[in-house]
Amino acid sequence: MITDAKLKILSDKITALGIKDSDIIEKFMTSGNKGGQKANKSSNAVYLKHLPTGIEVKCKETRHREINRFLAKRLLVDKIEELQTGRSTRTDRADKIRKAKNRKQRKAAAKKSKALID
Repeated sequence: MITDAKLKILSDKITALGIKDSDIIEKFMTSGNKGGQKANKSSNAVYLKHLPTGIEVKCKETRHREINRFLAKRLLVDKIEELQTGRSTRTDRADKIRKAKNRKQRKAAAKKSKALID
């Protein structure tokens, strides 16, 4: 479920980046994912194209069109932000998680070696 807070954050980000709704082409298509006949008949996958930059995004994560629409817009905004600022928010998050995992592993290894010495 998409909360109003998430929608507001996304719309604020869109306005901050200067993205207009008229600059985005939005199409719906069949997803081709698992789900049988229902998935094959319903057009719940979302395709977005930002005309000024030429960035294209497809999203078919869920069986719900509105959730896929939100996820596709969020992905498109992230890609446009990365293009404008020159740094990736997704890779920043991934680096942060990777560093935390490494720190945790080093801490556990040090604790284990200390226990073996004692």
